[in-house]
Amino acid sequence: MTGIGLRPATPADDEFCFELHKAAMGAYVTAVWGWDEEVQRGFHSRSFDPGHWQIVTADGADVGMLAVDHRPTEIYLGRIELLPAHQGRGIGTELITALLDQAGRQGKALILDVLTVNHRALALYRRLGLREVARHGDGDIKIRMRSTPHRPSGS
Repeated sequence: MTGIGLRPATPADDEFCFELHKAAMGAYVTAVWGWDEEVQRGFHSRSFDPGHWQIVTADGADVGMLAVDHRPTEIYLGRIELLPAHQGRGIGTELITALLDQAGRQGKALILDVLTVNHRALALYRRLGLREVARHGDGDIKIRMRSTPHRPSGS
């Protein structure tokens, strides 16, 4: 695969992002809370932020989304979702590695939360060097993971 990129989300991406969430995360949401279409549409309506989200592209096609918060002491990966047909092709690895590199250059940690039932994502994050630092939701729902912050050379 060539040509992995990011573009700003627009209001026209609303339905794509909802269907993406359903395809990428539906099984995990179902396992934890059960999938309720109305509840999930409401959650999406409240969280969809085209001014903050980016659309992941691969070879010119929209294949996912990314939401990142740049905070004073950390970079928080709020969401990364890829269409199932594009998972396992190195796209997530490339995007997260770029965030880890950026965090390292800035002397910050990369922080994210992941559902405990999402074993594939957990394995990816661990392989990329993130470690578990906390559990939320009675310990069985979400794991907070963190990279080790590195100080840039010369500081």
